Amino acid sequence: MRTGLERLLDDPKRWLGQARVGLVANPTTIDRRFNHGVDLLHAHADVDLRLLFGPEHGIRGAAQDMVEIPEAREPLTGLPEISLYGETVESLSPSGEHLSRIDVLIFDVQDVGARYYTYAATMALCMRAAKEAKLKVIVLDRPNPLGGIQIEGGGVQPGLESVCGLYPVPQRHALTVGELAWLYNDSFGIGCELDVVPCEGWCRDHYYDACHLPWVMPSPNMPTLDTALVYPGMCLLEGTNLSEGRGTTRPFELFGAPFIDGRALALELGRYDLSGVLFRPCVIEPTFHKFARQRCGALQLHVMDRLAFNSFRTGLAVLIAVRKLWPDELAWRTQPYEFRDDVPAIDLLTGNVAVREAIDGGESLDTVSEIASSGTQAYDAGRAKALLYD
Repeated sequence: MRTGLERLLDDPKRWLGQARVGLVANPTTIDRRFNHGVDLLHAHADVDLRLLFGPEHGIRGAAQDMVEIPEAREPLTGLPEISLYGETVESLSPSGEHLSRIDVLIFDVQDVGARYYTYAATMALCMRAAKEAKLKVIVLDRPNPLGGIQIEGGGVQPGLESVCGLYPVPQRHALTVGELAWLYNDSFGIGCELDVVPCEGWCRDHYYDACHLPWVMPSPNMPTLDTALVYPGMCLLEGTNLSEGRGTTRPFELFGAPFIDGRALALELGRYDLSGVLFRPCVIEPTFHKFARQRCGALQLHVMDRLAFNSFRTGLAVLIAVRKLWPDELAWRTQPYEFRDDVPAIDLLTGNVAVREAIDGGESLDTVSEIASSGTQAYDAGRAKALLYD
């Protein structure tokens, strides 16, 4: 199969004409031989590349989560690098001054198929800014690593919007970024001038390892496809005082805390009828982030059947089980999260205040899952119109 970047490079004039171009990029902006899109577009005689924009983690992907990215110059091309992830909400969108220097804004960043992953929010904010500036946006599509069939989770209640959920899209949304762009533009009313260069040869039942494309870490804590498989559920732990495995070599697959007894937790989760996954008790000692250099009781998720596995339900089960076994130790994160400090982080991640309340109230996994899977009416209504692939 071929990505949108590779297809655009076949005939740039078809898509770009004589336009001055800006590019939103990170380390995943590559062709199948690992050539970076910045170099390919800058060297192409038919492309007038003027500005580079970097999402969370930066154009080189070196920064950890929720870290401000400074502006710089790309060392080989000398092009300005504009950060789209700074200290304020305003920094998440390109400015009118920057957009006045270009005619077309290209977005080419690999998503991982989960609503919380901030790159799709960066794309949406770029589309909003482009609408105001009367600028065209072109999305170079890439496969959804988790395929395009299985949907997990629920929407986002009004008032809980953030860069981990700008729109009421499920946690595992089963769309490519190109399809998300059409959904945002049409069903959620952005209304910018938009074009998508689709992938060639991608099918909805293809996980990333069926695409014969190189995997480059989309962010520092997304090292493998295995990480992406568990992320739609295990990212919920960012809203708690549990370590989600940052500072270990298997983030989101490993999780724990000093107060956790891994064997007891594995036994409890074994009662929840979670398909396609096994839990291995272990011990972790994160090198940074939560509980750095502290010994933590932990579990590792081992996905045995990816088609049967439901990551979001599994993440909810972990929260329910830990609340049941260690009710006084488990705490919801109260520090600012993704530029918001007025609501608990877990509410931004679930998109629904009632999920936290149900977990605290001791409700069953089925009840919590039903609450957490609500609120997708707008997504359900618009999804079919946004689909680009069979």
